Order: sequence, then structure tokens, then C-alpha cells
Amino acid sequence: MIYSTATVPVNPEGETRLTRAQAWAGLELKARDARLFLPPGLCTRCDVVEESATHFVREATIGGADLREIVVLEQERKVTFFQAAGPREGVIVNALYEDEDGALQLRFYCYLGLRDKAPNSPEEQADQAQLDGANGYKAALLSTLKRTRELLAEGKL
Repeated sequence: MIYSTATVPVNPEGETRLTRAQAWAGLELKARDARLFLPPGLCTRCDVVEESATHFVREATIGGADLREIVVLEQERKVTFFQAAGPREGVIVNALYEDEDGALQLRFYCYLGLRDKAPNSPEEQADQAQLDGANGYKAALLSTLKRTRELLAEGKL
């Protein structure tokens, strides 16, 4: 199994401050259309194909892999992506919270397996290393906050 986690401050020194509502707006927009947040060409399709009062379903192609995810939004608190189809199965979470000093934090965590691969297989170990590496989810959190600030400055958020 793959378990990865990363946490970054939403408002590091020197950056335009984001309120919880603004950070949340960025997370929700990314959940609905990852193309706006990922490097050009990485996500070539991201469509909400079903929506209900409790969740929505998105189909995306990210890094050449077709995905189907059930996405649950907990207003201004948490976005949970259940991997319904694609190379991975399990759950990915992005959560906003205040630390013990009251500073707003953005946390990523996941618990995943690779479909049709043995636990702890070389493929799973490589996926774990990628998630925990320099271009893994910590970098994705930082880039999400950067893009949220850009959209806010452009009046698009």
C-alpha cells in the first residue's frame, strides 16, 4: 500500500494572504477542473460527469492515465477523491485546518494501491517514491496555492 502525506502553510511569509474561503475556492475549482492547476499537457481532460447534493464524479486523463473519481466536498474543510477507476485504487484527501498557533495549513494525504499489482511491488514502491519526492504532492500543494493566488489576482476566483 502507498501512504503519503504532506502539509504546507497556506500563508507563508512574503505571499499574498489567502482566507480560508479563498483557499477553499481554489481547492474546489481544482477538483472540478484540474487542467487549470496542473502543468500544461499533464491533464488533458477533466470533466464532471455526474453531480448530486453529496458528491460529484469526474473523469480525467492525467499523465496519460484515464481516471474516474468520486469527489466529496466538505465545505471549506476537505476534498476527498475516491479512486473509482484508473491505475490506482483508494483515497486522496486535501484538507484545510488551523495548526496549534491558528495558522491555516493545507494537508494532503492518501492511502492507495495499484490495481492488479502485488502489495509492495516494484511499481508500488516507485509510485510511493514519486509521491514523496520533490515533484510529488508537496509540490502539488504549493503549486495549487500559487495558482489560487494567480486566479485571485486575475479576478477569476
